[in-house]
Amino acid sequence: MKKIIVLFMLTAIIQYSSSQYVFKPNYDEDKVPEYVVSNPLKTFQGKEVKTIELWENERRPELLDFFTQNVYGEVPSELAITSIEIVEQSADALEGKARRKQIELAFENNGKELRFKILLYLPKGIEKAPLFLGYNFYGNHTTINDPHIIISDAWSNNNASFGITNNKLNDQSRGLRTSRWCIEKIIDSGFGLATIYYGEVDPDKNDMTDGIHSLFYSEGQQAPASNEWGSIAAWSWGLSRAMDYFEKDADIDATKVIVFGHSRLGKTSLWAAAADQRFAAAISNNSGCGGAALSKRKFGETIWRINDSFPHWFCDNFKKYSNNEEQLPVDQHELLALIAPRPLYVASAEEDKWADPRGEFLSTYYATPVYELYGKTGIKKPDMPSVNNPIQNTVAYHIRTGKHNVTDYDWEQYIKWAKEQLF
Repeated sequence: MKKIIVLFMLTAIIQYSSSQYVFKPNYDEDKVPEYVVSNPLKTFQGKEVKTIELWENERRPELLDFFTQNVYGEVPSELAITSIEIVEQSADALEGKARRKQIELAFENNGKELRFKILLYLPKGIEKAPLFLGYNFYGNHTTINDPHIIISDAWSNNNASFGITNNKLNDQSRGLRTSRWCIEKIIDSGFGLATIYYGEVDPDKNDMTDGIHSLFYSEGQQAPASNEWGSIAAWSWGLSRAMDYFEKDADIDATKVIVFGHSRLGKTSLWAAAADQRFAAAISNNSGCGGAALSKRKFGETIWRINDSFPHWFCDNFKKYSNNEEQLPVDQHELLALIAPRPLYVASAEEDKWADPRGEFLSTYYATPVYELYGKTGIKKPDMPSVNNPIQNTVAYHIRTGKHNVTDYDWEQYIKWAKEQLF
C-alpha cells in the first residue's frame, strides 16, 4: 500500500512539474548543444546520393514522406475546386497602373462547404504576368487601403491595435498592413501579387472542427489522425488550390508563381513549395522553428515551445520530438533541399532572436549540396553575411536590421532576386 502511495505521489509531482514548466529560451551561441547535421545526400539506409536520378527517385521521396508523416501531416485525400467566381474586378486599380480581381474559390465534400477569396493585382500591359503569392494575417482588406476590398467574415484572432474584437474583422483595420506588402513596388517591377486571408482556409486556433479539415472527416471524427495535417499543411493546401486557379487564368503565367510567407506563414510557404513542385520559387521571411531554422540548435523557439503554444500547427506525430530534437533523423535544411533546384530565398532580422537567424542561415548552407547536384549556386560558406549585405544566388539569404516584420528592404531584395532567377 505504501508503494502505491509513493508511486502516486511521484506521478503527481512529475505531472505538476510538467504543468508548471517555465520555458527559458537560449540566446547564447555558447550554449547551443552539440548536434549532428544529417546529410541530405545520404539515404536513411546510408546510401550516398551522387546523381539527380538517385535524389529524385530515392532520397527526395523518403525525405518528403518523413516530413509529411512526422512534421506537417498528410492531406487525407484530394479535393478539387467546386466553383470559381470573380466577385469583383476593376481594370483601373492603383490609379490606373493595375488590374484588380477578387476571386472566390469554393470546395464541397461530405455535405460541407468552404470558400476563400484571392485578392489579385496584375500590372497593366503585361500578358501572363509572373506572380508573388502569399497569405495575410488579418484579411485582404488590410494589405492595401482600397475601399473595394471585401472584408472577410471568417474568424480572426483579436487585435486591439487593429480594432478587432469578438474575433470579427472590420473596416477599422483597412490598409493597416500596407507596409508589409509594397504592392505598388511589386506592380512597378512587372510582377503581380495575390494574397489570401489564411483564416478563411483554416482559422488559426486549436480547434480542428472548423476550416478545411472538417470537409475530410468521417462520421463522428473531430480531429485529424496523428499523421494527418495540422494547420500549416492546411494553409499550404490552400496555396496549391490557388495555383490550380492560376493555371486556368490566362492573365497569369502559372510557371512563374513565387510562394511567399512571413513567420508561421513562412513555414507554410516552405512546406507548400516542398510539397507542390509547380511553385517556381519560394521565399521564407523570419520563419524560425518549424520553418527554415535548424531544430537541433535549440536556439530561441524550440519544438517543445512551438508545439505547446500552437499544438494545431503541426501533425500530432511531431510532438514526440518535443524536448527530443536529437532523435530527429532530419532537420530543416532538408526541408529547404526539397525545394531544389527551384530558387529559394531565406531572410532573417537581426533583432528576431526567437527565430534563430543563424539557424536559418545554416539551413541554407547545409541545403546547398542538393542545389549543387543540379549545377545551381547556393550558400558557399558557413559564415553569415553582414547585416544588410544579401547573398543572392539560386539559394539566397539576407539578415537585415530590425525586428520580426516584413519591410520595404525585404521586398526590394525579393523583387531584384526574382527578376534575376525567373527571367
